[in-house]
Amino acid sequence: MVSTDKGGTGRHRNEEASLAGEDERPGQTRRRLLCIDGGGILGTFPAAFLAELENHLDRPIGSYFDLIAGTSTGGIISVALALGHPASEILGLYESRGPEIFGQDRRGLYALLARRLRGVRWLYRNKYDSDALRDALRDILGDRRIGHARTRLLVPAWNPVARSVYIYKTAHHPRLKTDYRSLAVDAALATAAAPTYFRQHITQHDVGLLDGGVWANNPIAIAVVEAIGVLGWAPESLHVLSLGCLEETYTVPKWAGLGTLGAKAVKLFMDGQSHGAMGMAKLLTGHEHDRDAVYRINHTVPYNAYRMDDSGVIRDLKGLGHAMGRDRLPVLEPVFFDAPVEDFTPVYRLNEERHDD
Repeated sequence: MVSTDKGGTGRHRNEEASLAGEDERPGQTRRRLLCIDGGGILGTFPAAFLAELENHLDRPIGSYFDLIAGTSTGGIISVALALGHPASEILGLYESRGPEIFGQDRRGLYALLARRLRGVRWLYRNKYDSDALRDALRDILGDRRIGHARTRLLVPAWNPVARSVYIYKTAHHPRLKTDYRSLAVDAALATAAAPTYFRQHITQHDVGLLDGGVWANNPIAIAVVEAIGVLGWAPESLHVLSLGCLEETYTVPKWAGLGTLGAKAVKLFMDGQSHGAMGMAKLLTGHEHDRDAVYRINHTVPYNAYRMDDSGVIRDLKGLGHAMGRDRLPVLEPVFFDAPVEDFTPVYRLNEERHDD
């Protein structure tokens, strides 16, 4: 589903007529943002969607965006895209390393016993070991740093000790003097350290961080605020491509106690955050009042049909992402992919030289 109309569902009202830059004032630069939700192995869906779009482009898809923001699994995708990796390579990471990361790379009796042990372990500590995730990310990101990003980047995490938000950012503003030196692997591991699933990530500076999904599982609001409030981009210049990791259908009982709501409580909070973030982004960009600014890509599925740690659904998610990419390309291409964006020049480089141009 791509949603840009007032009803929030279906195809937007002027698919055939939508042209890149039609809403900007004369002389105003169009700004394109990519935002990717969190969702564990369900990140295969947006990765496959982007890979399908990229098949029809001349360059890696990250080079078509002025700012990329991602949370949790979306943060992993965003970091890799900002560093110049093609979406097809990122999709390959999910396919080849996903089963190992979620402890499902074995079969038979051993696999059955391992699942039972994880279930018991989950009662008192994180369900999965982070080593497999760290190794997979190191293989693709190496020892590169945020300062190597070719695109402006936002990666949210949460500091449980300080009880404050923690957002990794490229040096796209003079006050952003520190994060560009941080390891890209640190940012990816921090934003993906989902409570109860993976242990808290300790950065190279001994800061303990948790999954950014604690407060911004859908990062569209922080991306739009960054674009307007920090980068100074005009709201009417923004076009936002927002990718979800599937939306589940479920009901909340009228008398919802622990026994009746249970695991749906987490989903309830995440859905509330996501829809609130979408509403704020639409208001700030003028979407629905004067123009189409926010393009939301997601797909509705039955509750618990696709679990965030079930690598057995990778093939289905890949097919779904490719099919939706094929379907939405005619709508998105004139808005986002007619030409790459201008090269990003950070204020600070890794040699600590400052650039104000």
